[in-house]
Amino acid sequence: MRAFALAIGATVLAAQGAAADARFERSLQMLAPSERLEQLCDYTAMVEIRKDAGNFRPDRAVASAMAEPIVTQDNIETKGGAFRSRGKWYALSYSCQASPDHL
Repeated sequence: MRAFALAIGATVLAAQGAAADARFERSLQMLAPSERLEQLCDYTAMVEIRKDAGNFRPDRAVASAMAEPIVTQDNIETKGGAFRSRGKWYALSYSCQASPDHL
């Protein structure tokens, strides 16, 4: 399994397509804030991987794939995450800070 590390921030979402972001934000609002944070950070990790790692096309990211992430209020740090690209899983680590509403 290849390792891939990112430093991401929730503000990255603002730079993405407005329609996709609006749909994603509406779906986040239906989640509990604690779940919302992990979903937001996993999604943002996939966006960054697509943008920065040309040959990867992630369709799934999981912060807790191999180890529980460290979650403190508006932050997640994971060293045991994973993402799937073209049917293969890759190790993932990232730090993510979101706004207090986790949107």
